[in-house]
Amino acid sequence: MIKGKLFVISAPSGAGKTTLLRRVMADITGLTFSISHTTRSPRPGERDGTDYHFFNREQFMAMIEDKMFLEYAEVHDNLYGTSVDAVGLQLQQGLDVILDIDVQGAEILRKIGQPEAIFIFIAPPDLGELESRLRRRGTESEETIQLRLKNAQTEMRAAAGYDYLIINDVLETAEKVLSGIILAERAKAHRLPSGKAMGELFI
Repeated sequence: MIKGKLFVISAPSGAGKTTLLRRVMADITGLTFSISHTTRSPRPGERDGTDYHFFNREQFMAMIEDKMFLEYAEVHDNLYGTSVDAVGLQLQQGLDVILDIDVQGAEILRKIGQPEAIFIFIAPPDLGELESRLRRRGTESEETIQLRLKNAQTEMRAAAGYDYLIINDVLETAEKVLSGIILAERAKAHRLPSGKAMGELFI
């Protein structure tokens, strides 16, 4: 079976990444989501095992000691990590995996070079629009909003190190661009838009 591709996607908080990914994943077959582990509290509507695996800090630190993470990082005073075993199994099953991580985690993956990945950065049109989106969410305190805006400036500078940059101004346009990147990478690997190998076309 052909091995899947890993798509590493980063964005500042409030850039619309979650909405964009949900739309793309609903339209493209053979694409799955790597569910990260985190120590942050669930937001309204989030479910354990679906949006994130929620752990306390003590549990998370024990997983670090056991080398269970492909990468991990601390963002906005919370820890986030990606399971080595979970991602490896999905790729071996021939699935293309969406890995939603911050710029710190992406840099770690770049340095280790394994697994080979495609890096995509999703950016807001500007910081003013980003602030408006954060305030419309109504889920963060003023202190948290200011922290996210400060971090966004650093994260935006990291975009130059990614293979692709998508400006999420008009959602429908950003969706077409992200879908196009995924399908183009499949074509580059001589795979069908469905994700299957070209050789399976005649089976």
